[in-house]
Amino acid sequence: MKTRVLFVDDEPGIRATLPAVLEMHDFEVTTASNVPAALELIHKEAFQVLLSDLNIGEPGDGFTVVSAMRRVQPDAVTIIITGFPAFETALEAIRSQVDDYIVKPTDAKHLVATIQNKLLSAGRPPRRSIATKRVREVIDDNRDLIVSEWLDTIERMPEIVAIPLSGKERTDHVPQVLDELVRVLRSPGPPEASRKALKAAAKHGTTRREQGYTIPMLLEEARILRCIITRIVQQNLLVVEISSLIGDLLQVEDSVCVQVNEAVRAFLGQEKKPRAA
Repeated sequence: MKTRVLFVDDEPGIRATLPAVLEMHDFEVTTASNVPAALELIHKEAFQVLLSDLNIGEPGDGFTVVSAMRRVQPDAVTIIITGFPAFETALEAIRSQVDDYIVKPTDAKHLVATIQNKLLSAGRPPRRSIATKRVREVIDDNRDLIVSEWLDTIERMPEIVAIPLSGKERTDHVPQVLDELVRVLRSPGPPEASRKALKAAAKHGTTRREQGYTIPMLLEEARILRCIITRIVQQNLLVVEISSLIGDLLQVEDSVCVQVNEAVRAFLGQEKKPRAA
C-alpha cells in the first residue's frame, strides 16, 4: 500500500510539480491549497505524512494545519517547508511537535529522503510533550514583542508619525491595555472592565486629543494592536490550548473595544463615570 501524503501549499506551480515527484517515488499525494481545505481532509481521510508550507496565504498558517494533524492523526509524520532557514517563530514548538523542516527551494531528492527516513525510523523517540498555554500567557510572555511590533507598525504610518512624539509617548498606554487583557482573561466569571483600566483608557483619550490625534487615528491604534496580538497568538499556535482559543480571542476583542470606546468618549469630552469592578 502506498504511503499517503497530504501536501499543503498555496502556490499552484509547486502543487503541480512536487506531488508529481513524490508520486514517482511511490507516494500517494493529496493536495490542499488553503487551511480550510487541509483541515477538512485531515478530519475525513487518513494520512501517514503531512507536508505543509509554513505560510499558506497568511504567515504561520502551516502551524494551524500541523496542530490539527497532531490532534486528529498524532502518528503522522509532520514536516514544515519554510523559506527562512533561520526562522525563530515558535521554534521550541517546532522542535517539539514537528518531525522536521525543509528549507526552500526544496531539493526533491532531499525531501524524499527525509520523508522516507522519518517513516522508516522505527522506534523514533516520541515528541516531547509541551505544556499548553492560554492566550493570556502568550500575551504575558510576549509583552515586549507586542509593544515593539505595535510601535514599529505605527511608525510606518505617515499621518500618525507626523505628530512628533517619542517612542515612550506613543506606547505609554499599550502596557496598560495588555495588563487589562491578561486580567480579564484570568477572570473566572463574566469579565468586566476594571475601574483602573477605564480610568487609564479615558486618560489615554484626553492625552491623544491634546497631542493632536484624530478619532480615526485613535481607532487605528487599537485595530493594529488587535492584529498584532492575533498574529503573536498565531505564531504560538502549536502551544496554545485550542479548546479555549476562540473564547479567549473574543474576550481580547471585547476588552480592547471597551477600552477604546472609553478613550473615544473622553476624547470627545463625554467621559462617563465607570461602572465596573
